[in-house]
Amino acid sequence: MNQLISLLPDMAVFVRVVECGSFSAAAKQLGVSASAVSRQIARLEQAMSVRLLERSTRRLRLSDAGQAALTRCQSMLAAAHEAMQVSEQYIASPQGRVRLAVPRGFARAVLQPCITPLLQQHTGIELQLVVTDRVIDPLEDEIDLVIRIGDHPPPGLIGLPLLPVEQVLVASPDYLARHGVPQVPQDLLAHSCICLGETPVDHRWRFKQGKQELTVEIAGRLRVNHSEMRLQAAVDGLGIASLPDFTARSAVADGRLRRVLDTWHLSTAYAGMAYLLYPAHRYLPPKLRCVIDSVVAYCRTQR
Repeated sequence: MNQLISLLPDMAVFVRVVECGSFSAAAKQLGVSASAVSRQIARLEQAMSVRLLERSTRRLRLSDAGQAALTRCQSMLAAAHEAMQVSEQYIASPQGRVRLAVPRGFARAVLQPCITPLLQQHTGIELQLVVTDRVIDPLEDEIDLVIRIGDHPPPGLIGLPLLPVEQVLVASPDYLARHGVPQVPQDLLAHSCICLGETPVDHRWRFKQGKQELTVEIAGRLRVNHSEMRLQAAVDGLGIASLPDFTARSAVADGRLRRVLDTWHLSTAYAGMAYLLYPAHRYLPPKLRCVIDSVVAYCRTQR
């Protein structure tokens, strides 16, 4: 038992080395020297009588034993984190900081109206929103909750469905009056289209209607990876924009924009279901539970 207790810090350092990808990066985060980190890993390997990491001058690679050990060491750290949160069960009201990562467009168009009521109701909670379109790993990035759009939750994470997300094509009535309303996807070849522009394939719009599928290589003078800027460009009459339905909803409702080709399904990587994600093994303290309940309840009113 004494040996096991002495090895617990080494196990935690092992996890951090794997997450950071190098001894030096882990040492920087931990505030120690790289040689100290190396000694801890060596001590752990000696105690376990296996090699956990294959080292080279360029990178580290987990051995088979290291992969098996990593999973258990990560569970150990998660259990330690949960143990530190046990006291929250005995506090009358939820309190503490909750870190929630959410895509930019979703944060502004969907989530923001939920924030004020949530904080007014739960006065002991501090909410830190991490607004980013980068793929967030809750464990590696030390984030409590993540909202992500996709076809299904990633392995190892609980995914609570919030609302379906569809990509729609919209244009201003003025633009359509000047350039005509496309009747089939191929008509887009004669239009100026406003697309995301983050990857080389974002100008290839894939459509599906029943069993029919086709791809149109659109062109246009504006590509921008910000949904509200694409929205404004469409309202200003610059062309036909691809937008998440939650971003376009208000402008369509008040007549500033009209949907086009709405009998066709536009297939993109930015559609599917918006999920609220958190690690499957994580104990849920009251502060997380009330944020989860508030976000899920609010988003389901927006369906």
